[in-house]
Amino acid sequence: MLPLTGEKPAEEPTRAPVPNPPVAVVRDLHVSLERGGVRSPVVKGVDLDIRPGEILGLVGESGSGKSVLSLALLGLLPASAAPRVTGTLTVGGTDMAHGPEHLRRAARRDDLGVVFQDPMTSLNPTMRVGRQVAEAAGSGAEAVRLLRAVGVPDPERRMRAYPHELSGGLRQRVMIAMAIAGGPRLIVADEPTTALDVTVQSQVLRVLRGLTDDMGCSVLMITHDLGVAGQIADRIAVMYAGRLAETGPAEQVLRDPRHPYTLGLLASRLDFTTDRAAPLRTLLPEPTATAAPATGCLYQSRCPLAMDRCATERPDAPTADTAPHQAACFRADDAATALAALAPPEETVPHAPAVPRDTGGRNGVVLGATELTCDFTVRDSRGRKAALAALRGVTLDIEAGESLALVGESGSGKSTLLRVMAGLQKATGGGLEGPGRSGIQMVFQDAGASLTPWLTVRELLTERLGRGTDRAARREKAAAALRAVGLPEAALDARPAELSGGQRQRVALARATIVPPRVLLCDEPTSALDVSLAANVLNLIQKLRRELGMTVVFVTHDLSVARVIGDRIAVMYLGRLVEIGTADEIIRDPRHPYTRALIAAVPGLGVTLPEITGEPASALSPPSGCAYHPRCPVARDECADTLTGIQLVPIGPRPPGTARTAAPSARRSVACVHRGEIR
Repeated sequence: MLPLTGEKPAEEPTRAPVPNPPVAVVRDLHVSLERGGVRSPVVKGVDLDIRPGEILGLVGESGSGKSVLSLALLGLLPASAAPRVTGTLTVGGTDMAHGPEHLRRAARRDDLGVVFQDPMTSLNPTMRVGRQVAEAAGSGAEAVRLLRAVGVPDPERRMRAYPHELSGGLRQRVMIAMAIAGGPRLIVADEPTTALDVTVQSQVLRVLRGLTDDMGCSVLMITHDLGVAGQIADRIAVMYAGRLAETGPAEQVLRDPRHPYTLGLLASRLDFTTDRAAPLRTLLPEPTATAAPATGCLYQSRCPLAMDRCATERPDAPTADTAPHQAACFRADDAATALAALAPPEETVPHAPAVPRDTGGRNGVVLGATELTCDFTVRDSRGRKAALAALRGVTLDIEAGESLALVGESGSGKSTLLRVMAGLQKATGGGLEGPGRSGIQMVFQDAGASLTPWLTVRELLTERLGRGTDRAARREKAAAALRAVGLPEAALDARPAELSGGQRQRVALARATIVPPRVLLCDEPTSALDVSLAANVLNLIQKLRRELGMTVVFVTHDLSVARVIGDRIAVMYLGRLVEIGTADEIIRDPRHPYTRALIAAVPGLGVTLPEITGEPASALSPPSGCAYHPRCPVARDECADTLTGIQLVPIGPRPPGTARTAAPSARRSVACVHRGEIR
């Protein structure tokens, strides 16, 4: 081992020259950080090589050490956390752990590029995009070339835009253009697609894949989704609790996983073959902040295959100098077979019918929208006021006890529709029938931002109970609400910052349901969670829906999530509904070209990246006729001016159980002139 940061590293033995040496070399890397006066190990003995021209997918849950490893590679560990580093860490021959700062700075300039998860925190909001790219590229002409190389349409015009005027996908491509400006040997991409729509995610992944083909650079792709890694990675390294659990060629890791943790991550993923009639599989128990055991396997407390030996002996972690496919598990040779033989837990079927509640509505409709519109006044790129049409005539009936999934890209109007339903945003036209604000609760995407940080969980829950009960009764009701979402009573005294992301989302659900609402609105509550935590939250929503008889409206950009959470799926594009039907109908037989594009973009294991062309049109100046026609591969001339491409038109027979008086949107409907032809 090498000494702590700041001390001179010991000399390594001379090695024979190796053809095409790795771009990055990591040997027995240990990183510890200090938080609140407590020092904790975060990376624990990692051995890894990143080879020239390859994409290495680094996969694991939040807290596994992925991002700390990437910051160590960049030489950017936060000084405020007093990092201590031992081991070997070189990029292009530069010691990024112990080398002089001027050499590490030169390596970041010449050998390294970085793409972070949220480009808005990396781009200067007060500077035009062109100036920021030109600073990295050296000239405006080179900036245009780079933007065009990463697939930014009309780069000359985009150069004049500010970051907030670009979509999430375009901002991420700007970041990639800046990352490749210096011709780096290695690009570190830290969760670059987590917050993106599936269509935009596919485009960004194609850009990253193209960099290795066109420039020969390597990419370290950090993600919590094995499906994303499997689409572009040559090799995959699975990380757990600061150690490597499994490494190997991507095809082998996905086809023949050898560590129970890898198997659990794969089982937690949703795809179009996931059984909707059974609880989603998850990793249990949920990760906690408890100290890691001094001996034994770090995963043994969560492992269904753990043996007595696992509690006292720690299996060897994968190294860079041995077999290509390795796993840190004593049962690596039979892990998949043994796990498959375990009986699944006995749980209630998630899609069992909910208990209907008295809605007081017409024909069982608890929430209904009629020609709903919502406009915002914004400023365009020249500072002039302009009208942005977020909703453009939405008609939708949602029946008591059902679950409706709303899907579509960012800017399609999903969240605006939810906020109008919740009474958080006023509609500018049309009608809305519902139980009123007292009967509706909403769960947001970022639970941390929606929970008051200085209040305890008990205070967050009991503030919804009113003042009609004494303190002891209020505490018991809060504890019961926590138990209903799978959290212990001890969590009542915690504050949001002391909880994990999954725990915060459970608290948000407990707060929304401590007084059972008629309608629960969920705005992307799982998009930023690890796959297992996301599956856990989806199971929980279905459980609460059954027990409380709630109607659920669930917004997501991922049709694999919509399929398991929704009885029906409604697809939105640029403020309009373009297709609606049962979950099985939409997935099995999509009739709108946009729905087909969303389905094709869902990441799958071993699935080739689809070619998704074009950018969503601007809501400031929507196209005439069908808004999707500029991107549609089967568009006709009449799509630009006919109402047939706008209005939802019923197709096929009326689904069983649908009231004869229900609105057309309650049936299998599509807004496309090709509705009877697309298969």
